Amino acid sequence: MQTQDATAYPDTKPVVISMTGIHKRYGNLEVIKGVDLVARKGDVICLIGSSGSGKSTLLRCANLLEIPQQGDIQFEGEHVLWKGNDSDRQPADPKQVIRFRTKLSMVFQQFNLWSHMSILQNVIEAPVTVLGQERPAAEKLGQALLDKVGIGDKSHAYPSQLSGGQQQRAAIARALAMEPTAMLFDEPTSALDPELEQEVIRVIKALAAEGRTMIIVTHDMNLARDVADHVIFLHQGLIEEQGPPAEVLNNPKSERLRGFLSASSAD
Repeated sequence: MQTQDATAYPDTKPVVISMTGIHKRYGNLEVIKGVDLVARKGDVICLIGSSGSGKSTLLRCANLLEIPQQGDIQFEGEHVLWKGNDSDRQPADPKQVIRFRTKLSMVFQQFNLWSHMSILQNVIEAPVTVLGQERPAAEKLGQALLDKVGIGDKSHAYPSQLSGGQQQRAAIARALAMEPTAMLFDEPTSALDPELEQEVIRVIKALAAEGRTMIIVTHDMNLARDVADHVIFLHQGLIEEQGPPAEVLNNPKSERLRGFLSASSAD
């Protein structure tokens, strides 16, 4: 098992997300067993591992959709404030949680678009209601973002009228509309067939090329190889191996990672 240390990244870039000693349990089942993760400005980190390895849980801990029983989380140097211990642990300041989440946009596997709203309405809802943007300005930005992800002509359509790939690109536009400091992707392509998957991968690659800070849980080793600066392989709630994608994916050191990559290439 390897743990992330100060040499994993150049220390010249400011830290955006820092997670130290994260433990997460569901009853007696410990899913995360003491994991450290650092994402600096502009980093693209891919979390890989088998189903049940803890990668999605770790991602959800980053923006407090899941509450770890132990561990420290910092966003741009500000520590999450806690109250209670162990199973009773909760964030102590709800306003802090909201503030963090507005800057940590999440893109989910199942899109999570509001079915009763048009695509443009989906994109502008949070900027208007949470950030207080004026609707005309939000609509202008929203349309520009839909153009950016290649579905500008679908702004007045509803989610049910779009393909899965188009819906996921709308979800990415919605995340971008919050002007986030970092973006979190939870298996963004796993619900899509291969053709539609490529539409979304192209958008993610473009975002990586822009220098956006991203943490991506993915089953797609080609995506990890193409966009990541750093790959973390989780196994049973621990970091088994990590490093640059060329090293981790092309020259794995652990038997577990070699087995995982072999199984992935056979899928």
